[in-house]
Amino acid sequence: MMFSVHTLIQNTGAGSTALILSLIMGFSIYLSFPLTRRGMMKQSHSVILISIAVGILIFLVGDIFSDVSSVIYLPGQYVANVPYSFLFALNVILIFGVLYITENRGRAAGRDKISPGRVGTVVATGMGLQNLTEGLVFGSAFSAGITGLFLVILIGFILQNFTEGFPIASPFLGTGGSKSGFIALLYFIGGFPTVLGTLIGMYYFSSLFVVAFDGLAIGAIVYVLIPMVRSLFKQAEENSLLRSVYAGVVIGFIAGFLVNVI
Repeated sequence: MMFSVHTLIQNTGAGSTALILSLIMGFSIYLSFPLTRRGMMKQSHSVILISIAVGILIFLVGDIFSDVSSVIYLPGQYVANVPYSFLFALNVILIFGVLYITENRGRAAGRDKISPGRVGTVVATGMGLQNLTEGLVFGSAFSAGITGLFLVILIGFILQNFTEGFPIASPFLGTGGSKSGFIALLYFIGGFPTVLGTLIGMYYFSSLFVVAFDGLAIGAIVYVLIPMVRSLFKQAEENSLLRSVYAGVVIGFIAGFLVNVI
């Protein structure tokens, strides 16, 4: 049996510590919440901030794939595990297809473009799927008694989740019409799976989970990048801000990389 009440009782102390750390790790995503309170801002400022968010998302795609590739590819070889590869590709295509069908139904109903709320929801979902796998890995490592986790979480994961929260807020920057309650819910969708993954990972861990959820996360992020980039460059061209877009994307990518190094 993968999970039992007896096991939970025996590990109450360790479980409580893991829960507290996972809460810190998951809900540090709210550190970027003040960005949603900015309201209206100059077009140039919102373009730069959204560009940075796009850069972070591009980095996260590469970062997530680097994590899942350690499971898909055999150690020390360039030979892929065929079932895992198939599962990963299937999940990328599956979530991409579901989101595409959903968006096109919206267009059929008279909506010409994906709204900020829908963009934020997709980004939050992608972040949540990725954070679920991070929680699984953390819970498994904590259960195995790996040392040095506390400092890694407080510094590394808090900073990483801050950067993950930024893209969730980005569709609302400069709109002046965002509702704090709705955005707070999106942050919860992005952050809470870390806690859920930790609790599961402490008692059961499967590489299949990592492959499946990381595939869904990449598919969701790649899908939402398309309308974000399209809208971003349209705004930039209309306001002669293309240089700001290029600079913002690079800054966002480097920011994600530097946080990951920590």
